[in-house]
Amino acid sequence: MIAASNGNHGLGVAAAARARGIAAEVYVSSQVSPAKAQRIERYGARIRCAGDDPLTAEMAARRAAEESGRVFISPYNDTDVVAGQGTIGVELHRQLPRIDAVFVAVGGGGLIGGIGAYLKSVSPETEIVGCWPENSPVLHQCLQAGHVVDVAEQPTLSESTSGGMEPGSITLDICRGAIDRSVLVSEAEILDAMRLVLETEHWLIEGAAGVAVAAFCREARRYEGQNVVIVLCGRNLSPEVLRRLAPFTPLA
Repeated sequence: MIAASNGNHGLGVAAAARARGIAAEVYVSSQVSPAKAQRIERYGARIRCAGDDPLTAEMAARRAAEESGRVFISPYNDTDVVAGQGTIGVELHRQLPRIDAVFVAVGGGGLIGGIGAYLKSVSPETEIVGCWPENSPVLHQCLQAGHVVDVAEQPTLSESTSGGMEPGSITLDICRGAIDRSVLVSEAEILDAMRLVLETEHWLIEGAAGVAVAAFCREARRYEGQNVVIVLCGRNLSPEVLRRLAPFTPLA
């Protein structure tokens, strides 16, 4: 099988392939965190670097799968992948009697699309809040335009949600019906949110999870007294980001 991902999708595919004894290749862009690429390789998948952005890697992976007859597993443009990510919504509904809002970081829209579509079917009053880094609001701008568009991006701590969208992606319509509100946050807010979780919960979270926390922190007063879920979607940190998160101060 072949997948494309600078984020946790690649790790998931690599782990599943190893468990089933299937050879896997994961296409990444030059933007991928070296630490994340190494983890994918430790699961036994072969890394292929293609292009300078995730969409280029994704299109290269799809072409390679078509040419070789292997299965391509998109990180978001696949109904089974979206449904699988939606099982988080199933778990939330089982565990919480009432959910007023759910904050989810958005990349290609598979995660928030799956969670939102399920929760809207069982709890239509639950507000689904899409959270983007200001430096990479790709799906946000696509939703505003009504179709997939090219969006200029800047480097972001939320590397696993960065990158363009495949034309004709199913998540555009899914997210149009699932997302109620959108919040965009700065890189400083993302880093502050990651530090907040580290200091208060002693959890390391990656930039994409920090996006959702940062969005809630900005909007917290709006949700006072309500049951709010923040989806922490990963904890894969590069050494460079870890140093920014908890810089070492040498003794004098």
